[in-house]
Amino acid sequence: MLPNTGPTSLLFKLKPIQAKSLVPQVSERSAMPGGPEGKTLVVGGDGRYFSPEAVQIILRIGAANGIKHIILGQDAILSTPAVSALIRSLKTDGGILLTASHNPGGPENDFGIKFNIANGGPAPEEVTNSIHKITETIKEYKQINLPDLDLSKTGEFNHGPIKVTIVDPVSNYIKLLKEIFDFELIKNWLHTTSPKPTVLFDALNGVTGPYGRAIFVDELGLDENSIQNCVPKPDFGGSHPDPNLTYAHELVERVEKENIEFGAASDGDGDRNMIYGKGAFVTPSDSVAIIADWAEKAIPYFKSGVKGLARSMPTSGAIDIVAKDKGLEVFEVPTGWKFFGNLMDAGRLSICGEESFGTGSDHIREKDGVWAIVAWLSILAAANKEKPGSGINDVLMQHWKKYGRSFFSRYDYEECESEGAEAMMDHLRKLFASSDFVGQSLKATSSDASFKVKEADDFSYTDPIDGSVSKKQGLYIKFEDGSRIIFRLSGTGSSGATVRLYVEKYSKNEDEYPLDAQDGLKPLIEVALATSKLKEFTKRDKPDVITVS
Repeated sequence: MLPNTGPTSLLFKLKPIQAKSLVPQVSERSAMPGGPEGKTLVVGGDGRYFSPEAVQIILRIGAANGIKHIILGQDAILSTPAVSALIRSLKTDGGILLTASHNPGGPENDFGIKFNIANGGPAPEEVTNSIHKITETIKEYKQINLPDLDLSKTGEFNHGPIKVTIVDPVSNYIKLLKEIFDFELIKNWLHTTSPKPTVLFDALNGVTGPYGRAIFVDELGLDENSIQNCVPKPDFGGSHPDPNLTYAHELVERVEKENIEFGAASDGDGDRNMIYGKGAFVTPSDSVAIIADWAEKAIPYFKSGVKGLARSMPTSGAIDIVAKDKGLEVFEVPTGWKFFGNLMDAGRLSICGEESFGTGSDHIREKDGVWAIVAWLSILAAANKEKPGSGINDVLMQHWKKYGRSFFSRYDYEECESEGAEAMMDHLRKLFASSDFVGQSLKATSSDASFKVKEADDFSYTDPIDGSVSKKQGLYIKFEDGSRIIFRLSGTGSSGATVRLYVEKYSKNEDEYPLDAQDGLKPLIEVALATSKLKEFTKRDKPDVITVS
């Protein structure tokens, strides 16, 4: 039985599937209006264990249900951004992605199936809810008994009644990036600056390995030492393909040891990124704000102007300040890239990001880790034209001096017992509902610092385009001084729940800008832990992952 991990991405421990005879009909909003007959789909994934076998099953079921044409990545490989790009450029009816994002792969780990609609983005909630409902009642489905198709050869093939086009997974996406960025500007910075900047890209044995080689080696002319872990592996080499300071430690260690100026990593399916240079970590919240600030002068795609900016609710408000300075709309949405898609399709959003290392723009309808990495190369190239020798820390400090610094930290408590995690959230909801909580001063445990509660609630979002409402998107406490605490549960893995705690403090005091975020946030973290009774409910003394800014 599949665990209830939410309808957007169905993750499960692998079990054999026995095909039967009929396909159920969807009574709610359909994933493909009019049904599957005569439709064209893009199919690919991050190369994790069971992907080739899953593709063969998709071909058999698709053929039996009237799908006309499937465009497939060679060896079942296509990054999530590349799938979105293909759906949009070829105007297909949608796509199926075989990925569990940044979760581990292999026989004992996660596998996922995700559906993207015709705009290239994740299916909206009414579609995924309908799909999820069917998984609870489905008894039979139909397929055609076809032999396995050789996935290693590109070209067009007739596979029973279905046409299959196997494409190089990289070329269409690289063509798109070259239309967005000035690669000559980046190459000029990398090859004419003295001393030459050093670069390291780490694909974490995920899908972006071939894309990284195409960009850094083939397009930018760097040597093989500029990339590592660039061969996609079914189990990601036994690693956790999540680009953060904990799991991308090999990149961090090499950057520090070799004094590498620009380091970057992407996740298993290519939609997340981390930017890290010698002594310089760029948090996702700062990253998207800085990209938004530099977009018009560093990225040709935005020369005609930026339409609007957005962030997920837990992400720090750094991008809000940039938007205000530039007179742009800014949107706060729930976590989940699909919430950005409506705004993009309506022409009201250009650049957006999530604190969970997701950054992107309206060039596709998915977050795009490689896009963000090339955006940062573009920013550094442009910054060096203005002031030679500028590095990541210089760009960060310049940004903070102009806009102020949002100190931000996220604590991840992974694979917690779901019962205890839910009990903690229920405790907070009851606390928020009490008549005297707003107005209370919550005190730190190791100092005299206190924070007066201004507002506390469960975040709800009304989509300004279609009016749809998304409730219970995260519990938050806002304080009178502008600080925030947020609590969320994430169930995207197959083992338990992940409790995420976010804390944020904004400062315009330049003396504080160089400080370690953990020092400045310590009183706020203490208040969060005491208020939520997190340790009591989860039985955890410390988080598994800490992200700081």
